[in-house]
Amino acid sequence: MGVVIIDGSTVRDFVREEAQFKKSVDEQFVALDLNNDGVLSRAELRKAFESLRLIEAHFGIDVATPPEQLTQLYDSIFDKFDTDQSGTVDLEEFREEMKKIMLGIADGLGSSPIQMVLEDDDQNFLKKAADLEASKTSH
Repeated sequence: MGVVIIDGSTVRDFVREEAQFKKSVDEQFVALDLNNDGVLSRAELRKAFESLRLIEAHFGIDVATPPEQLTQLYDSIFDKFDTDQSGTVDLEEFREEMKKIMLGIADGLGSSPIQMVLEDDDQNFLKKAADLEASKTSH
């Protein structure tokens, strides 16, 4: 386990590092595309968001959310990603939405650093942003 400290500029720099950001997003997309058909279905994207447990936990405490409310929320998230309303999310749509999400996180963080505890093998985007920042300062 490791502790990283990030702020908005760390996340913004990661998004600006186009090759690294694209590679990270593309790897995440491939991992989510469980049936390897080149697009994300509603179920595949929902599974990804369920695994993050962003909705079911509040500051580490489990909260009960009615299943129909969760379905409605996940459907609205899917609709945000599916910009061409094709019923699937292709790689380009996924890249664009992840970029918006990461920039939103950066705006939310601003210049106030936060400390996060992450598993050493964790491959989420915030960990990758912190790793990129650390690689710049170690040279």
